[in-house]
Amino acid sequence: MRPPRTATTRWRSNLSLSPVVALERMAEPVFIDDVAQLRTLAPVTSAPIRHHVFVCTGKSCSARDSAEVKDAFERELKARGILFGREVKGKNPKGSVVLTECASVGFCAIGAAVMIYPDGVWYAQVRAPDVAEIIEEHLLNGRVVERLALLKLPAEGSREESGADADWEA
Repeated sequence: MRPPRTATTRWRSNLSLSPVVALERMAEPVFIDDVAQLRTLAPVTSAPIRHHVFVCTGKSCSARDSAEVKDAFERELKARGILFGREVKGKNPKGSVVLTECASVGFCAIGAAVMIYPDGVWYAQVRAPDVAEIIEEHLLNGRVVERLALLKLPAEGSREESGADADWEA
């Protein structure tokens, strides 16, 4: 009986195969059930993450300089030493903020859109000069920047908390 495959053994074994067979084998899912190995492969699981910042860089937000907003977040978070990531990329493996570029979130006409979780705050019309204020006020001091806040999603997910009148389904 063959030993179970890991991502490493699968990759190495594919080197001696024809390109077609190697591609077919690469499509085979590899399930890792060793939690320690998963944590090694995904260091974010052991980082002290407090916030996840999403910056929309979809088509409409891009037209509103969202790339500059994302770059400003990356620059400011790195400067403060709180951007989670690999040290070789100038980030902090023990950083408390994850920064993610995302596609349209539905209000790009008034972008650039920025969402901060777990707080559920959606900011609109964000420009690069606003980023330092969002980091200082919201991420570091827990105060929403009201002039940019478009929406606050309820932490508990209830309709009453959001103030939305429309019907919705979970």
